[in-house]
Amino acid sequence: MQALEDLDYLAALDNDGNLSEFGIIMSEFPLDPQLSKSILASCEFDCVDEMLTIAAMVTANCFPHLPHGAEEAALMCWKTFLHPEGDHFTLINIYKAYQDITLNSTSEHYVEKWCHDYFLNYSALRMADVIRAELLEIIKRIELPYAEPAFGSKENNLNIKKALLSGYFMQIARDVDGSGNYLILTHKQVAQLHPLSSYSITKKMPEWVLFHQFSVSENNYIRITTAVSPELFMQLVPQYYFSNLPPSESKDILQQVMDRLSPVSTMKQEQTTCEKCPETTEQRCTIQ
Repeated sequence: MQALEDLDYLAALDNDGNLSEFGIIMSEFPLDPQLSKSILASCEFDCVDEMLTIAAMVTANCFPHLPHGAEEAALMCWKTFLHPEGDHFTLINIYKAYQDITLNSTSEHYVEKWCHDYFLNYSALRMADVIRAELLEIIKRIELPYAEPAFGSKENNLNIKKALLSGYFMQIARDVDGSGNYLILTHKQVAQLHPLSSYSITKKMPEWVLFHQFSVSENNYIRITTAVSPELFMQLVPQYYFSNLPPSESKDILQQVMDRLSPVSTMKQEQTTCEKCPETTEQRCTIQ
């Protein structure tokens, strides 16, 4: 029942409980529904190239692990790839560095040694390369729009967050006391950021984060996190999902944000946007 509810929130089901047209397109991707939704959202937000890299990297489990006995050395190497916007962006940095080494080297042994020196999983990165190529083929086969890479620009950073939120709005947590204790919105579990999160390393804890995975261990960890604003969250989350969130201080804060983003102000913003943007006949995939 939870799985059906999640698919419904993602607009993958119609009123009869069958796959919607949107859900049928999502099912073309051999990925978790949240990732599929984020990829389709990236078509609308002009960040398909970056989202495919993220999808491949998390699917191949390329997030590094601290090797026993070499923690400090691994952290120093990991800092090379850190991105201030969060872990999803850091994974893109890792993949781009791996690609550069691969393209500029004729020796597979050299690439493997580079991965070893930087405490990266060579096999996982190779698998990410394969997965990304397969996802790109699917994009081309079903003729979805594919924008040119723009990683690094402020607009692109925001668009990546929008695409991620479109799929992962059910996986949001808030730092409730300013010391890194994150309360997950959907239930009352409190978790810590993974020690290898870019925010844990830089000691800059954002108040609101989107996370890819929640693992119950000796310490509850949320893994692969990226900072989001409550305003952006409320612009993209389905209202029927928000109305079903359990009562909490976080929900009260989001309600205040929603009250500020009133229909009147939203309508004025849309009218301003339409006046500034020229008409276009280009077909785009629209996120429900």
